[in-house]
Amino acid sequence: MEEYKERFIDFMVGADVLTFGDFTTKSGRQTPFFINTGKYRTGAQMAQLSDFYASAIHSHLGDSFDVLFGPAYKGIPLAVATSMALSRGAQGRAGQDCAFCFNRKEKKDHGEGGVLVGHSLKDGDRVLIIEDVTTAGTSIRESVPLLRGAAKVELSGLVVSVDRMERGQGTQNALAELRDEFGLNTFAIVTIEEVMGYLKGRELNGKVVLTDAIYQSMQAYRDRYGGTV
Repeated sequence: MEEYKERFIDFMVGADVLTFGDFTTKSGRQTPFFINTGKYRTGAQMAQLSDFYASAIHSHLGDSFDVLFGPAYKGIPLAVATSMALSRGAQGRAGQDCAFCFNRKEKKDHGEGGVLVGHSLKDGDRVLIIEDVTTAGTSIRESVPLLRGAAKVELSGLVVSVDRMERGQGTQNALAELRDEFGLNTFAIVTIEEVMGYLKGRELNGKVVLTDAIYQSMQAYRDRYGGTV
């Protein structure tokens, strides 16, 4: 596993974004782990987070994109911060000054109007969608028609922070569903499988956060809800 992924897992635990216990997801599933990206709350954290996104993007796409699109609401700061990280350069690469845009929840009928804010999409733009965590894929299914309706864009891909590797609407992993449905290159900074393999029995700040018991609970959860790729 790449070194930046290990640092990202440590970062999530340190920021209390990745926690273990008994939780209920939006879909109603009882889960032994939870990823709450709303816990990122400082400028320093966002700077680090955007560097991890930039590293994953370079690893999977190189510079084969022009625009970052962040679905409202959580995708908005991710698109802005990651565009800044890319402009600084990552993984020894030169900086890439890519554009960004995001959507409003309601169409604006005054001023400049419209739904999209930021870069005005044009034919041929290669758009990369950036999200926090995708489970059902609802925001992506809303975003794709919006982007394609704005211009004849090329969808370069979808990047999320963590792939929970759970079933979406069918038997496939939610990211695999979106990949096949829209022809997207879907990827994550890390997968939950990588998280489990790295953290199992590992001591962080004097404490083992992923004990054998929690690991077994996570494996049972994945056996029940895991999706195919």
